[in-house]
Amino acid sequence: MPPPLRDLVAAELAEPVPTPVTAMAAAIAARHPTALGVLFYGSCLRERSFDGLMLDFYLIVESYDQAFDRRWLATANRLLPPNVFPFEHDGLVAKYAVLSADDFARLNGPEAETVSVWARFAQPSRLVWQADADAARRIVDAVSLAAPTLFALALPMLPSPPNDPLVLSEVEAPAPTAPARSPSFDFAQDERIEEGDPLTIWREGFRLTYGAELRAERANRPGSVVDADPARYETFGRAVLAITGPSQLTPAAAARRWATLRRNGKWLTLARLAKASATYAGGIDYLAWKISRHSGQKVEIKPWQRRWPIAGALTLLPRLIASGAIR
Repeated sequence: MPPPLRDLVAAELAEPVPTPVTAMAAAIAARHPTALGVLFYGSCLRERSFDGLMLDFYLIVESYDQAFDRRWLATANRLLPPNVFPFEHDGLVAKYAVLSADDFARLNGPEAETVSVWARFAQPSRLVWQADADAARRIVDAVSLAAPTLFALALPMLPSPPNDPLVLSEVEAPAPTAPARSPSFDFAQDERIEEGDPLTIWREGFRLTYGAELRAERANRPGSVVDADPARYETFGRAVLAITGPSQLTPAAAARRWATLRRNGKWLTLARLAKASATYAGGIDYLAWKISRHSGQKVEIKPWQRRWPIAGALTLLPRLIASGAIR
């Protein structure tokens, strides 16, 4: 019997990080009243030297209205979460996204309208600052939703064995009685999972999530996430598969759900990019840096694009998509 998933999540979130990371997290939290916790995530988790890198954080707050001293920032965060801000501390640079505790829990679960939060927090992260034990508990509870959400949506998309009753054609499949956006799934009883092979689900899940956003990573990136720490994903995957619930999502319904997530993800990426031009000084240069770093293609920003970053970013995107720099 694998350890309970929540215990695994809590232990992983509590793993130590370099002192500069905790110092930066505390400085971020100090900027915002009602801060509950700061999560450190992303590729920098595997680094010990941060020279030339940008650290990634999520700041979890109790209330948008109290977290910001300008009302329009609270409104923007509520309508189109998250707000993203640049930050510098002791010679290091970072960006941090702001979510309320309620939004963080919702966006890690199966009701989320995009993959952007649960896809990230199904991967390793660290809780590097917390207001108190109750705040930590709420954050652990929310992060514990991410991996089951990924599995619930990825599992029906795996190839099924012959004569599997779960293989339903669009013609044969009955109309779903519940919206496809509620994908709890009976992992333990699904015959598509070969015993000892949760890594297959992880790889399929990340392949699907990377296709549901505008991403700059190379095509092999989804598989390399799992390959970087297969023991971790094996352990977490077995813990997820030990969770049982009512099977509600057919392959046909899952395919429709992923189509919705892809559509939402592309449009919300554009909307968040436009919003970031107001909250993130130099946001278009950060966009170019990140795309260049992950895709290997140099992205040059013209002076007029810095002057009008929303128009600049929107005119840049078609060229980047056509060149394959983002997908």
